[in-house]
Amino acid sequence: MILCAGLRHGSFCRSSGLTRRFLQHSAHDAQAFLEPITSHPGITCLSLNRPQTKNAISLTLLQQLRESIEAVHFDKSVRVLILRSTTTGSFCAGADLAERRTMSQFQVAKFLADLRDTLGKLESLPMPTIAAIDGPALGGGLELSLACDLRVAGRDVIKIGLPETSLGIIPGAGGTQRVTKLLGPSRAKDLIFTARTLSAVEALEWGLVNYISTPETTAFDRSLTLAESIVKNAPLALRAAKQAVSRSADLALEAGLDFERASYETLLTSLDRIEALKAFTEKRKPVFRGE
Repeated sequence: MILCAGLRHGSFCRSSGLTRRFLQHSAHDAQAFLEPITSHPGITCLSLNRPQTKNAISLTLLQQLRESIEAVHFDKSVRVLILRSTTTGSFCAGADLAERRTMSQFQVAKFLADLRDTLGKLESLPMPTIAAIDGPALGGGLELSLACDLRVAGRDVIKIGLPETSLGIIPGAGGTQRVTKLLGPSRAKDLIFTARTLSAVEALEWGLVNYISTPETTAFDRSLTLAESIVKNAPLALRAAKQAVSRSADLALEAGLDFERASYETLLTSLDRIEALKAFTEKRKPVFRGE
């Protein structure tokens, strides 16, 4: 059993389904691992655990992150995934530049290809995902959060940005593309050209994050509340909605409408849809099973 640091209600995390083999190491051993929240069925954390480097993305962290993402993809018990840090005041400082200096050009190229692939897998997860940004999210750290569906920042966070141009490079793990789709070309250019860092309040104003925490709480607390409002809904509907919204950017309107209709029709005969109608008639909350 692994204690989830920072969880409310003193809840514990137990492994289940495909996530089990990724919980064999304690939080002190793994740099990235899955931890289901037993007090909140359906909600699982993907935790970054490299506090000495503020979760800078090392080769090991990237490998464990990828393995965890691949495992959770097929775990139907996971209805919402929260990406978080195990360390208070931390999220992800981007690539591990100290390790990077020891790598050959070939190793750097492979690392970037693996990082791109891993963030693509995160973005393609079928369930809703939330990034709990409780500390600096710079470069690859922000790019990691951009691969999630929603982002929540701690109110006191003051370093959120893509500073790569100040280091002689550009965002190389999807930042130029995902931030442009999120903010539009003009604001994306402003953020990247200036290499500026935003506070949580500024990031909210820009639309870079969806929510910020209250002064008394953390980004993870707010993310958990957000996840609770999502997880009560039908799992199949959530997955279909995510897929339809995600595909909309790549489809013309008519093709998008056709895709939406096809996704809608597959839900009409689901047991969860039947349960929702029955619960409405009986004036009670539905009990969804993802079937």
